[in-house]
Amino acid sequence: MFKKTHTQMTENEISNIIIGLAIEIHKKLGPGLLENVYKECLFYKITQRGLLVEKEKAMPLTFEEVKLDCGYRIDLLVENKFLIEIKSVQSLSVNHLAQTLTYLKLGNYKLGLLINFSETLLKNGIRRVVNNL
Repeated sequence: MFKKTHTQMTENEISNIIIGLAIEIHKKLGPGLLENVYKECLFYKITQRGLLVEKEKAMPLTFEEVKLDCGYRIDLLVENKFLIEIKSVQSLSVNHLAQTLTYLKLGNYKLGLLINFSETLLKNGIRRVVNNL
C-alpha cells in the first residue's frame, strides 16, 4: 500500500487535519485567550503531527519588480502551501477575509483557513479562503 508523504498531501487534506487540531485546542482552552496563545498551541500540534510548519512567515510584496518588506507576516504556513490566519476577535470582518485572501494571492497559495478562536463553537469561526489563481 502506498503512503503519501507530507509534501504529496493536498491542501484539502491539510485543511482537514488543521481543523481537527484547532477544534481539539479550542475544546481544551475555550474561547477568550489572546491570538498568540492559539497560534503557539496550533504550531505545537502541527509540529507533533510531523508536518512542516513555519510561524510568522514574512510575506514580502513585489511592486514593479521590486520586493518590498512591508511587515506582513503569515501566522502559520504548513507544508509550504497552506496558509493559516488566526484571530481572537468578537467576530470576523470582511477585512480579515480580505487580508487572508491577499496573503494567498501574494504567496501564490491555493487555500487557507481563517480561524477565529473567540467563537463559543469553533466551527462558527472557521472560514476556508480560496485563491482562484
